Amino acid sequence: MTYFSRRNRGQRGAVSGLLVAVIALSTLVLGLGSFSIWAYVAYSDAQDDVDGKIAIAVAEAKEQKGEEDEAKFAEREQQPNLTFRAPDDYCALSFQYPKTWSVYESEQITNGGDYKAYLNPKVVPPISSNQQYALRVLIEQKDWDQVIDQYKGLVQKGDLKQSTTSSEGNQGARLAGNFSKNIRGDAVIYRCRDKTITIRSDADVFKTNFEKIIETIDFNA
Repeated sequence: MTYFSRRNRGQRGAVSGLLVAVIALSTLVLGLGSFSIWAYVAYSDAQDDVDGKIAIAVAEAKEQKGEEDEAKFAEREQQPNLTFRAPDDYCALSFQYPKTWSVYESEQITNGGDYKAYLNPKVVPPISSNQQYALRVLIEQKDWDQVIDQYKGLVQKGDLKQSTTSSEGNQGARLAGNFSKNIRGDAVIYRCRDKTITIRSDADVFKTNFEKIIETIDFNA
């Protein structure tokens, strides 16, 4: 073998090794590039997902705060409360109610009879037994037991639940549930000498107001 033959073979070997190295390096570079692209796409998708979740959380927080602010505003609008007062001959019943409510006394009491009043936000609807009102006030010239007996059937059927309540030390009854097809609410019933006081809310939407009102009830027992 001549010197030139050995030299050519050595050059071919060097070229082959260099070619393998170049190919390997190119493959590595392409692999790293592909990995970088995949990682960037994955990062972008994850970032978009995080940003989306943050945006949703911020929107929900704003909506919740808006609802809370609206509820607080509505409650402030009802303050300060006004005082409802029935005639002295009708136990001088009194309680506090929201100033945004209107009051309608359905009958003028001249020669005895039952006292009736209706309270409702803004405007009191036409008087009807099936109409829902925020609050009904009825002071009847009936014995307490006689009034309670009117609801006994509904209590036995399970439409109403009966429990005890008190106001300024005066014991009474509380009814909650369905009073009729259109009326679902709460009522408190108190004995007042020869009369009986019934204060009733006709819909669950007024329950919070009802609870606050009955805490302020006062009358001459």
